[in-house]
Formats: sequence, structure tokens, C-alpha cells
Amino acid sequence: MHRAAATARAGRDEPLQHVAPRQHPARQLMNGTTTTARLLAATLLAVLVPAAPVAGAQPQDSQPNGTQAEQDAGPTPPPLTDRIKPENDGQPDRPYTRTSVGCVTSLDGNVQLQEKAWGQDVLRFQDLSAFATGANQTVAVIDTGVNQHDYLAGRLEGGGDYVEAGGDGLSDCDGHGTQVAGIIAAKPPSDDIGFRGIAPDAKILSIRQSSEFYEYKPPQGSQEEGRASAGSLDTLAEAVVEAADRNVDVINMSVDTCRAAANVPITASERNLQRALRYAVEEKDVVLVSSAGNIPGPNCREQNNSDPANPRFIVSPPWFSEYVLSVAAVDRSGDPAGFSMHGPWVSVAAPGTEIISLNPGDRDGLVNVTADEKGEQTPIQGTSFAAPYVAGLAALVRERFEKLGQPLTAKQIMERIKITAAHPAANGGHNIQVGYGMVNPVSALTTMIPAEENIPPDEAVEVPFEMPPPHERDWAPVQVAVIGSAGGLGLLLLTLFVVHTVRRQRGDRPDLS
Repeated sequence: MHRAAATARAGRDEPLQHVAPRQHPARQLMNGTTTTARLLAATLLAVLVPAAPVAGAQPQDSQPNGTQAEQDAGPTPPPLTDRIKPENDGQPDRPYTRTSVGCVTSLDGNVQLQEKAWGQDVLRFQDLSAFATGANQTVAVIDTGVNQHDYLAGRLEGGGDYVEAGGDGLSDCDGHGTQVAGIIAAKPPSDDIGFRGIAPDAKILSIRQSSEFYEYKPPQGSQEEGRASAGSLDTLAEAVVEAADRNVDVINMSVDTCRAAANVPITASERNLQRALRYAVEEKDVVLVSSAGNIPGPNCREQNNSDPANPRFIVSPPWFSEYVLSVAAVDRSGDPAGFSMHGPWVSVAAPGTEIISLNPGDRDGLVNVTADEKGEQTPIQGTSFAAPYVAGLAALVRERFEKLGQPLTAKQIMERIKITAAHPAANGGHNIQVGYGMVNPVSALTTMIPAEENIPPDEAVEVPFEMPPPHERDWAPVQVAVIGSAGGLGLLLLTLFVVHTVRRQRGDRPDLS
């Protein structure tokens, strides 16, 4: 908003000039003498009797320009009225089969990347190891599975498979989950390799929950609809329960669904997911991180509207912001990425463009492109790759304060990450594009937060505005100087008068010679 400043011009009236009629020289002298005496008397009176000080102009009370808007709250899902734990049988919800396309393999061999990921510099990876590395922390990656990779050697464990019965989660046909895991915990064998994960000593528990390379074909003659991909909100809820029961510290969910918000109450599947998220956070003390969602998508091809109270689309799990840190994507310049879904539930933001991560088809390779089902290569980008930066940060925060003997709960960790983010210039430091802003790992690891120390928040204190007292000028030195000058002037005038009188009398004396 631009404010126009008004400039006032102050004019000053010039005094009128009065011309006196011409007088006789002697009368002029006498009048001049009289006028001088009057001026002298007025001057002495002004000096000897100081004028009363002028009262300082008091500023008017500042009036607000309109009423302050309420902080963006946005629609929230109906609260839970029960504490039911969702059932989990550890099996796919349907018998999926692999499509004829095949799986993602190594992309153009072992690509030699000349630059490290820009997000590592922005988030100051080089400084984080002084505080934490993710040691003794386990991050569950609920995704498309994670392939074995040398940069995860000894720290990757299978946690289950909801795509293919009997799987262990260590098969990634899409490549997506492997790249997500690399952003969290990749640890190269040599310091000469610039790429690394934000929490390079963290463990990864892989649970395969979805895949674009699997489909469901209903039996011949069945009225059931087929599916072009594997995964659902129901299996996501089961995967969350599975990870929580394995006592992980953090769960990363770079998977989400989007639907129209208008006139659609919460569905049974969404309610089941809400129960799973509550169970993980409140009963198992797990930090939950989710991607904010991308556009265009199957059901949401347009950006959400700008009214935080009435979004056009709802994205899950981010909708359940009471339990989830939802992460938007920003680009290299720090601007919200054009594909990042907006919403009042967005918590924070992280790098989501020009991504570098593990090559899912090469055990010791890196990659900065991905391939779709047609084999077409595109740069790696999306909120899916912003979320693991925050999941890894949560692991660092948890480790850091456990080492300090001040362990934090899952909700405290999530709140700390939001409080220490670089807030946007918006009401309450929050907007629907980037939430509370780009995460700041060093600040999240080092800032003292009063609430964690049981220090109550500051209260507003009314501070009255007072002008300083008027300056009382000491007039004594001025009075002495003026009186002395006036006395000297008086003597000068008296002398001139006497001399003039003597000369005049001499000029009027008759000549006796």
C-alpha cells in the first residue's frame, strides 16, 4: 500500500509600510529622541519581564486506518470426538499390478553435476553439523518406496508395502521416494561430493504406499471402477499408524489428495486419516510433515483462491494442520513456486525447484531430472521435495534438544520450526502462499523460545505519551547585557542632546564686535 504525503505551504503576511509627513529638523530630532526613548523602554520591559513560555503542541492521538483484519485462520476440519486408532492390516487395499511401462531406471547414466543444490547454501547445511546430524533419529518416508543406495548404506530399513502384497518398501518403481529420502539423509562417501542430505546421519524407514506405475483392473464383469495408480487415503492412514507403531521420530508424507471444497463434508476416508494423524502426534509423539500439493493435479487443475476463509480446494493431509506441518515450495529467488498449492493450512516453505538427489536407478549416482511414464525427462521440482527438507530439520531439532537434556514434544518441534521461520510481511507473519515463511534451520536449532521455558508471553502494556517539560531559559545574562547597552545608549543620547543645545545657543548669540 502506498501512502500519499500531503505538503502544506506556510505563507507569511508582509507588514504594510507607512510614510510619515516631512517635519522640521528640530521637531524631527525631538520626535526621534522621544521615539528612541519609547523603544528603549519597551525593550527594557521585554527583557526585564520575560514572556510566558509557549505551551508545546501536543500530538493528536494516532487513529488506526480502518480495523485490523483477523489473522488468516481458514476452514478447519471438524474436530474429532473419539480417540479411535485406525485399523492396519499392512496390506494393499486392492490387488494392484504393474503397468506395461516398466519402472524408472538410471537416467542418462551417472550424471556429473557441476553445482550442488542451491537449497543447501540457503539453508546453511555447512553450519548444521555443529549442532546436530540426525544421529539416533528415524524418519519414516511414506511414499513410492526407497531403492537401496550407497548414500543411505546401513541406514535404510523396509517398513512395509501397501502397493504390492508381501513387499518390504524397498522397491521404488517411480523413483520419487528414493529422491525424497536422499534430501533427508543422503551421506556421500567422500567430502568431494557436494550433495548431501540435511540430516545425513538419520535412519530411513521406507513404507511404500503409492505408485503411478501400478494400476487396478477390476475383474471381468465387475461394476467396480478401475484405478490408474495405487494408493488411497485409507492406505495412507494405515501407513501412518504402521510408522508410528514402529516408534519413528518423524514421518514425511510427500503424498496428498486434492478435492473441491464446496458443499462436501468430511469424508469417511478423511476422518480415518485424521484419526491416524492424531494417534501419531498425541499418543506416539511423532512429528508429521506433508507436502502442500502441486497444481495442476487430477482433481485440482487451478490455483486455490485468495480468500483464506473460503478455499475452493482442500488438500489432505495438509488440511489437518492441527497435526501436520505442511510445506510449500519456493524457488531460488525465494518467491513461491508457481506450482505450489496455496491454502490457509500451509505451515512453512522450503526449496522446491532445481532439485538434486539420489539416482533411483544407480546405487552411487545423483540426478537432477526425472522421467515420466513416457520416458520424457523433466527437472525435479515440487512440494514433494520441499517437505523432506523440513522432515530432516525436525530430526535435527529432536536430536539437538535430546542431547541438551531438554527433549521437546512433537508439537513443540513443529511450533519451533514455524516460530523460527522467516515470516512473510503479512498479518500475523503468515500467508496462504508460504505459511510462516522459509524455514531457518540454524535458528530452529539455537533460538530460545519462552514458551519452552515456561515463560508466559509478554502482555501489552499501555505506555502514555508525554512531551518533555518546556525549556526554562535563564534571562539574567541577557537582562544585564541589555541594561548595560541601554545605559550606554542613554548616555550617548544625552551627550548628543547637550552638544546640540550648546551649539544652538552659540549660534543665536548676537555679534558684539
